[in-house]
Amino acid sequence: MTTLTLVQGDITGQSVDAIVNAANSSLLGGSGVDGAIHRRGGPAILAECRRLRATRYGRGLPTGQAVATTAGDLDARWVIHTVGPVHSATEDRSGLLASCYRESLRVADELGARTVAFPAISTGVYRWPPDDAARIAITAVRDARTSVEEVRFVLLDARVHAAFAALTG
Repeated sequence: MTTLTLVQGDITGQSVDAIVNAANSSLLGGSGVDGAIHRRGGPAILAECRRLRATRYGRGLPTGQAVATTAGDLDARWVIHTVGPVHSATEDRSGLLASCYRESLRVADELGARTVAFPAISTGVYRWPPDDAARIAITAVRDARTSVEEVRFVLLDARVHAAFAALTG
């Protein structure tokens, strides 16, 4: 059974097997969690992302999918990049958000990762409401068939942390 842990803080400081990056489809870095992971992880992450773009994801990583790279200078073995959906008031995109968590755990299983740190995917510039994002994330992780022993939700924002805490007891 997978243990869920909540931490309020910076995901780039976590000592885990894999850190999940809320990436943009280009895989070339961006703002928020994506930018922080690339800055702190150093150039090795970007170099591997560039190789992935050149060989497999020339048009970008599709929303809801996940792929792994080195973690560079982070205290982790891998970074699992996943592209969250932009929230829409007119279209139900919750399946894509859930897929980010499921696909990231699938990649973690393939790598043999036992501990995985997730951010609150899509709650930043993609404007997903924290309460709904927390419900989707926690349900997807609890329903996943995975050998990952610990999923750590690392949440920088106090409001997002409170939304996750309300659903995990």
